[in-house]
Amino acid sequence: MHSRLAQILAEKCKEVDRLKKGGVPRNRDNDVPSIRDFKGAISRSDRINLIAEIKFASPSAGIIREKSNPITIGQIYEDAGAAAISLLTDKTFFRGDSDHLPRLKESISLPILRKDFIIDEIQVRESFLLGADAVLLIVRLLSQQQLKELLGICHDHGMEALIEVHDRQDLNVAIRCGAEIIGINNRDLDTLEVNIETTLELAALVPDGHIVVSESGVKNRGDLQLLKQAGIHAVLVGTVLMKSGDIGKKAREFILAGAI
Repeated sequence: MHSRLAQILAEKCKEVDRLKKGGVPRNRDNDVPSIRDFKGAISRSDRINLIAEIKFASPSAGIIREKSNPITIGQIYEDAGAAAISLLTDKTFFRGDSDHLPRLKESISLPILRKDFIIDEIQVRESFLLGADAVLLIVRLLSQQQLKELLGICHDHGMEALIEVHDRQDLNVAIRCGAEIIGINNRDLDTLEVNIETTLELAALVPDGHIVVSESGVKNRGDLQLLKQAGIHAVLVGTVLMKSGDIGKKAREFILAGAI
């Protein structure tokens, strides 16, 4: 595990402690719209569906886009035709904010994936209360028992989980735990290097009936064509979109390329 990831996990443990001490509201705010169908939105069979990400920074890329209104960006993504939105909520390393989630949910009609480092059930409950329709669960950060329990808690709340894998061992664990949506991250967690071949290799091992998402390093039409040939259902794209001078135009380019 890369040292930066270890730092992130240490910070997440502190956040979990603060959540447990401070508590979360007992009930979902009545003003927050009901759960939306994340799985259905990203599994249309006539295209590679775009999960467009709102991300202002990352440990590997530094500042990706100067802080701007995430609500506006989400609306731009929706107008462009994205299938779903991924919202990075980590403050310390990605310049996100979980407080943006309910406001974004009220401003768009697309399902929203809360992308963060979820290691405890209280974070899943918090995600539900904030209005998330799905959360990211990273196999490498959890024991098999933890993954199974957190996946079950997601389903108990009516949410989906994008189960992120990085190699064959991760994939086997995800499948044993009952994952339905498999996210193949092309970024190596030890080196932070990105190689889209990771998706092509692992996708061939995913049993029929699962939804497969390619994450990280998807940059252009050529990448999308390779992924489409491999039977990938969706791509999660953040950095390329957020760095663009015209986010909407860039998103439409991905959507068009994914439909060809």
